[in-house]
Amino acid sequence: MTRVLILISLSAFSQSSDVAFFEKNVRPILVKRCYACHSADTKPAGGLRVDDRNGLLNGGDSGPAVIPGEPEKSLLIERITHSNPRRRMPKEGDLVTPEELALLKAWITNGVAWPAETIAVNKPNPGYERLRSRHWAFQPISDPAGDIDGFINAKLAEKGLTPVGPANDLTLIRRLTFDLTGLPPTPTEMDAFQKNPNYEQLVDRLLASPRFGERWGRRWLDVARYGESTGPSRNVPYPHAWRYRDYVIDAFNRDVPFNRFLQEQIAGDLLPANSIDERVRLQIATGFLAIGPKDVNQRFKERFLMDNVDEKIDTVSKAALGLTVSCARCHDHKFDPIPQSDYYALAGIFTSTDDAAGLRNRMGGAGLDYYNPDLLVRLASFQPVASSEKLEKLRADLAVAKKEWEEIRGTPEGLKLAANGRPAQQPFRLKYERLQVELLQLTDPAEYGFAVHGARDGKLIADTAIRIRGEAERLGPTVPRGFLTAFAVPGAKPVNPAQSGRLELAEWLTSPNNPLTPRVAANRIWQALFGAGLVRTVDNFGINGDRPSHPELLDYLSRQFLADGWSTKKLVRRIVLSEAYRRSPEAPARLREADPGNRLLWHRVPRRLEAEEFRDAVLASAGTLDLSIPAGTPASKFKMIEMPDNGPQSRGIQEAAARSTVRSIYLPLLRGVTPRSLEAFDPAAQSLVTGQRDSTTVPAQALFLLNSGFIRKHSLALAGALPAGATATRIRRAYRLILGREPSPAEITRAAQFIDGYSTDFAKLPSTPDVLSQTHTAEAISEKPIVPADPDNIDRTDHPIVDESVNPQSPNAAAWLSFIQALYASAEFRFVN
Repeated sequence: MTRVLILISLSAFSQSSDVAFFEKNVRPILVKRCYACHSADTKPAGGLRVDDRNGLLNGGDSGPAVIPGEPEKSLLIERITHSNPRRRMPKEGDLVTPEELALLKAWITNGVAWPAETIAVNKPNPGYERLRSRHWAFQPISDPAGDIDGFINAKLAEKGLTPVGPANDLTLIRRLTFDLTGLPPTPTEMDAFQKNPNYEQLVDRLLASPRFGERWGRRWLDVARYGESTGPSRNVPYPHAWRYRDYVIDAFNRDVPFNRFLQEQIAGDLLPANSIDERVRLQIATGFLAIGPKDVNQRFKERFLMDNVDEKIDTVSKAALGLTVSCARCHDHKFDPIPQSDYYALAGIFTSTDDAAGLRNRMGGAGLDYYNPDLLVRLASFQPVASSEKLEKLRADLAVAKKEWEEIRGTPEGLKLAANGRPAQQPFRLKYERLQVELLQLTDPAEYGFAVHGARDGKLIADTAIRIRGEAERLGPTVPRGFLTAFAVPGAKPVNPAQSGRLELAEWLTSPNNPLTPRVAANRIWQALFGAGLVRTVDNFGINGDRPSHPELLDYLSRQFLADGWSTKKLVRRIVLSEAYRRSPEAPARLREADPGNRLLWHRVPRRLEAEEFRDAVLASAGTLDLSIPAGTPASKFKMIEMPDNGPQSRGIQEAAARSTVRSIYLPLLRGVTPRSLEAFDPAAQSLVTGQRDSTTVPAQALFLLNSGFIRKHSLALAGALPAGATATRIRRAYRLILGREPSPAEITRAAQFIDGYSTDFAKLPSTPDVLSQTHTAEAISEKPIVPADPDNIDRTDHPIVDESVNPQSPNAAAWLSFIQALYASAEFRFVN
């Protein structure tokens, strides 16, 4: 069906006669009675807008204001007719007359008619059909005969090139161990491999290691824009995000088929489960949709909702399809054949889905204003902690306290000063708020670890309207929920009208007939192992993206991926067993001149360690790495309260990360509070899908390696752990632990001279005052617990973070610290050949 037919066949939200009734009879009532407090020109009271249809349908803090066809269940009618004058609306001006009330009820009964803004229907873009039929990524996956090395060597032969030979055993075990586990091999593992270089056995051992899930899970978390807080504007923690992190690690270790892995994250709540534990696991998986950045300080609820929908569309489309679908939010995509109607076909799926991150928007909010426990996913394992009798009594007491507070609030009696100089109404407010907190503590499953950030089908399941120019309130024609039309997916099921459509979307994405998802996944795996994808723009397979250097190889990998049941481990194994993966990093001049970018894969390009690999390798070589799995993160202790920049919570997170020795994937990762041991080496951006990180070499890295308390502390730890004995023996051990090889005789001589000279010079230095009392040492930091934010008293003062001081106790210790620090700073340590 063409785009022009879609738009022409769409009607406004109701018949023209109903719209005329609304314009003549209903809008004037809303303008006269409601706009003063509930429109775009005000800060909408209670988060409710009545000048926008979706504002009424979504409602404010108390829920939907109108329910089409059911005036008796609509809050708008309830508040207009409320028996309590203090609850009745409008609060100012004349009350709604019986005649006006009858008109409002009739309008709701007939479906809440609202005019759809007229937009010009463009002619079908003639280029779209040509792109659909010709762009390589939109064509079905071919099934070429051959193998990895055959495809690569054929390309080399076409250019008259011969690849370099295989890497040596030490280079190979270091490369493979880092690529599969993110850690360096131990000297014992290197010795064993040199004695018995059974490469296939090594591959299988590393694939079976629990460290595999930690390394490859981190790669997916980059794609999932994982973060433990909302990010800029008002940075509110996601205290339960770590459960999604652990789910991802477990999924990679268990080699959950990638198609199932995607389905669980997009529609886990809609999949069948055989047990409560499996249901909980599937609920946690939907955290993928919830933990993105959010602007909770948004003034208007509808804009907040549509911005979050856009963020989900962007994440899902880039992560699974490698397409920039969000570019069609405001207009037809300028480059890819994605009309705006396709964007809103997807948007309807997510407007029919609750973003259960536990948050609501509130401009200028404070304390717990942004937290809504009803917008968390309650785990299937939840068991109430209080008896029903106790809860009933507490709710009754709360109802009485609320009534008493509302009756006295703002009255002359309430505002009269009591003997203590405070308003007489204050005790009533305090009692009401105290009972609210007590009830929340007993009924909020998050208080006991039984809630997560996730997704679920919303109460309102419906198609959504095109937003003209992407503006949330400017409604065009309604678009049926569905999928992209840029390419065909034979056999795809239509959206179930009784559900959001996420299940069908997940099935469409993971259909073996989808030409993009298998290719994008196979390309991501190749990129993780070679440093660059066969398609170098790993997150963009559209018109402006790269073309594959080896199209047949990409389709071969995609077909093998499907044939092996979407198994990540099997495809990793197939690739690392290839000759291409095992090649030497040597770069002869002739080959370098013929193919400087190594697009033909004639050798192995050295890659810099990623931030987590660098930190973990320092800890592993120093003998200080803790391989245990922590329960949660320091952020899991936080309430969902704004965390000020440079406040005590931010400082506490940084200090917790500084003293931690667990793997980097388990560090607290709040947006804008990147651990200092990671930030110099290009960690993933947490606001967007990041299929490939930047890999820079900048002065800040050298300064970190020279001055960081983290590097100095673990250098000193390794210095103290080296075996006692001859200097040469200790130097050899340091080289093997840090660089993964034996030093040459010249390197031993040079290192020994350096250590001796440094120790002599250090001993001549004058005594320096003890600075430990002026800085945060490791011991001092460890004694400082993270203080959760007080919702009634947010500390916005600046709490600077002071790096810990490391002071060797002797000239010899100082010399060895400096020598080891130099090895950590070397390019040989920072790069994998």
